[in-house]
Amino acid sequence: MRARFSLASLVLLLALAFTGAAQAVKPDEVLQDKALEARARALSEGLRCMVCQNQSIDESDADLARDLRILVRQRLVAGDTDQQVMDYIVSRYGEFVLLKPRFSPRNALLWATPVLLLLAGGLFIVLSARSRRPASSALSAEEQAALDKMLRD
Repeated sequence: MRARFSLASLVLLLALAFTGAAQAVKPDEVLQDKALEARARALSEGLRCMVCQNQSIDESDADLARDLRILVRQRLVAGDTDQQVMDYIVSRYGEFVLLKPRFSPRNALLWATPVLLLLAGGLFIVLSARSRRPASSALSAEEQAALDKMLRD
């Protein structure tokens, strides 16, 4: 009985381990040309579902994601390059539609913020450590004489 249970658990675990991400692409959306379909899938994986926001349009079941998948395929069938398709969609929906935003002067501060914070933190630590160092000053002649006197007594 135990062997059957552990075998069934192992089979279930393996089945779950080898399942891919759920694809929301409907059969009526799939292009007949395998090369165009592969390009469409690659582009769809880089576009954000505006409804779900944490999924690509390739994974989302939302109606807007379906519309975007169809739009990507229509543009590819019309002869657009991958870059032209992405530029077209970004022009209509803004850069937020990209799962990995492009680097541009508009968002340079966003990309640079982690580095700037690390530099500011390092500068703060260095300056704090320098200000806490005890000042090493030599004793004046009077202080040295007073110290010598105390040590003799």
